[in-house]
Amino acid sequence: MRFPHVPRPRSLAGQLFGMQAVLIAVVVAGYALFTYVSDRSQAEDAAGRQATAVARSVADSPSVVAAIGTSDPTAHLETYSLRVQRDTQVDFVTIMDPKGIRWTHPDKNQIGKKFLGHIEPALKGESFTETYTGTLGASVRAVTPIYNTDRTRIIGLVSAGIRVEAITQRVQDQVTALIGVAAGALALGAVGTYVVNARLRRHTHNMNATELSHMHDYHQAALHAVREGLLMLDGQYRVALMNDGGRELLGVTGDVVGRSVADLGLPAPLTGALLSSEERVDEVHLTASRVLVVNTSPVSGGERRGTVVTLRDVTELQSLMGELDSERGFTQALRSQAHEAANRLHTVVSLIELGRAEEAVDFATAELELAQTLTDQVVSAVNEPVLAALLLGKTAQSNERGVELVVSEDSGLDDGLLPDSLSARDLVTILGNLIDNAVDAAQGSLRARVTVTARTEADATGSGSALVLRVADTGTGVDPAHSEAVFQRGFSTKPAGPGGRGLGLALVRQAVNRHEGTLTVAEAEGGGAVFEVRLPLWGTTGEGEGGVRASSQGSVSEGGTS
Repeated sequence: MRFPHVPRPRSLAGQLFGMQAVLIAVVVAGYALFTYVSDRSQAEDAAGRQATAVARSVADSPSVVAAIGTSDPTAHLETYSLRVQRDTQVDFVTIMDPKGIRWTHPDKNQIGKKFLGHIEPALKGESFTETYTGTLGASVRAVTPIYNTDRTRIIGLVSAGIRVEAITQRVQDQVTALIGVAAGALALGAVGTYVVNARLRRHTHNMNATELSHMHDYHQAALHAVREGLLMLDGQYRVALMNDGGRELLGVTGDVVGRSVADLGLPAPLTGALLSSEERVDEVHLTASRVLVVNTSPVSGGERRGTVVTLRDVTELQSLMGELDSERGFTQALRSQAHEAANRLHTVVSLIELGRAEEAVDFATAELELAQTLTDQVVSAVNEPVLAALLLGKTAQSNERGVELVVSEDSGLDDGLLPDSLSARDLVTILGNLIDNAVDAAQGSLRARVTVTARTEADATGSGSALVLRVADTGTGVDPAHSEAVFQRGFSTKPAGPGGRGLGLALVRQAVNRHEGTLTVAEAEGGGAVFEVRLPLWGTTGEGEGGVRASSQGSVSEGGTS
C-alpha cells in the first residue's frame, strides 16, 4: 500500500545512519576537545619535566664544571651541548654565565648574546620551568644553576627546552588517531544500519516508518468504521485484535486482548468454530441474542500465525426468512385449498348438471360449515390476529402432511392482550418453529396429531401474568440424553435438507431469552413431547433468568428441530 500524495521521506537506513553520524561526531568532537586540552596540559608538564631532567644532568656533569673554569668555555661546551640536545630529543641546550651571556646555542649566531628569559630564580639556587618565546619561538624551558666543585658558588646557568610547536604536533597526532577510530566506528555503524534496515524492510514489506504509521492510522480508522465484526487470533487462539463491531456482536466488554477465546463466555458451538484450525465459510451460529454468519481463515507464513474471523449479523435477515417461510407456507396452504375448492366446485357443478340440485346444495353447505367451524374454533380460542392467522395456515399445512393440528379447549387469548414489546415477528418465530418441529415428529405416527395451547396464566410470583404457548405431539420421542442438545444449533436426528436443519429450536430459545422467558420440554401424555414457552407480560420478570430447562422425563421427537 503506497501513499502517492505524501512526499517520500528519507529511508529508515538514512535516518539511522544520519543519527549515528551526528551522535558519533558530537562524541568525537567533545572527546577531541577534551583530549586536546587535557593532553596539551599533560604534554607541557611532561616537556617541563623532561627539560628539567636534561638541565640538571648537564649542570651536574663534572666536565661542564671543568669547562666553565677554562679560558674558552664555548670551545669545550658547544659540541657537548649539541650532543646532549640530540640524544635527549630537546630543541635546545643553552649554557650561560651567571649574567645570562650564552656560551652555547643551537644557532651559533646567538652565542655571546644575552639569554632571553628569566634567570633570577636560578641565580638564587632554584630550578624552575616556564613557557617563554625566545629566538627559536615559544618553548617550555627549564633553568638550573651550575655550582662549583664544592657547591659553594654559582658559576653558570643551563637552560634546556622543547618548542611549543613540537608539543602541539604530538597532541595533533593523538587527535588524528582518535578521528581515525571515530571514522572506523562510523563505517561499522553504517554497515550495521544497512543490515538492520534490510531486515526491517523484509519484515515490513519494503515500507518505511512514515508509510507504516499511515497504514496504522488507516487500519485503525477502517476497523472502527466497518459494522461487521473482525476478530484476529494469534497462534495460541488468544485475542490479538477485536474491533467495535466484533465486541457488539459477541456481547463482550472490557479489555479482551490477550485472553483466550475459550474464556470469552461464548456459546460452545461458536467457541468450537473459533478454536478450529480448519477454514469455516458462512457458518451460522447463535449467541444469546443474535444470529451470526462466521467465516474463519488461518493466517500462515511457513507456520501457523493465527486466525482471522469475520462476523456478520443476520438476526433480522433470519427473522425475515422465518416470516418468508411462514408466508410461503400460507401460500402453499392457499394453493392446496384452492385445489380442493376447485375439486369441490366441480363436484357441485356435476351434481347440478345431473339434475341433483338438492344434493349439490347440501354438499356445498356441509363444506362451508366445516371450513367455518375450523375458523370459528381457532378464532374463538385465539382471537389475537397474528397467532390466529398462523394457526389457520399451519392447520392447512399439517392436513396436507397427514397430521391433525388442533387447538386445545383450554386455549384463550383475546385481541389486544399482548404488549407492544412482544413483537409479532417473535411470536411467529416461537410458535411457528414449535409447530413445524411437532409436525415433523408426529408425521408417520399411528395417530398423527399436534395439539396447540395458547393462553395467559399468572406467573410464579402471582404479581403478574405470562403468555403460555404449549405444543404437544404424538411422535416417538428421542433419547433423554438429547433433552438439552435439541436446543443447540445444528442438532437434528433427520438428514439435512437443502436448507439445512437444526436451527428452528435454537431460534425459539433465542427469542424466548430475548423476552426473559422460559422454554421447557417434557414428556407428553400418551408419548411424544410437549414444549412449553412462558413469556412475562405487563411488567413481570418471568421465571428464572430466561434460560432453557429440560425435564428429566422429557423426550423430543426425532424430528428434532426444523
